[in-house]
Amino acid sequence: MGFDVSPHCEVQAAFMAIAEQEMQGLPFVHATMPVYVTPFTRFEEQWLGCVLTPWMLSLQIYPGPQQCWPRRPVSQRLGLRLPYGEMTFTVGELPALGQYLSCSLMSPLDRGLSVDAGIALADNCLKMALSLPVTDAALSRRALLQGLRDKAHA
Repeated sequence: MGFDVSPHCEVQAAFMAIAEQEMQGLPFVHATMPVYVTPFTRFEEQWLGCVLTPWMLSLQIYPGPQQCWPRRPVSQRLGLRLPYGEMTFTVGELPALGQYLSCSLMSPLDRGLSVDAGIALADNCLKMALSLPVTDAALSRRALLQGLRDKAHA
């Protein structure tokens, strides 16, 4: 069964355990980067959030309330359409979390990425995934939304 509330605390605990037990000293690990998980947002009855670890940044999806996903083979790839566009997710599984979907955004992490920039990047990636794409390069999303707001007040 799915998660009734945002699973970000459970996700953070699971990835912190991986960081402490399995990733210490590996050459591709960004040693100063913490495990950071954005609060998850419900999208089409599923939980969507970003996970930043010392070894990767990914967009992840977990089942929402009353959701029961069919079991899939770990590593199976699925194309999903989000407001931002179509993205490819891979099935993962952890004992504490069950199965989830993960889309790698950066792996390994850039060594020049500061902790503050990494956290901001995770937050912004989640916002971007849920944002409407702008196809006209001359029209910014801000201008598009401002235009919609102006028409609503007319």
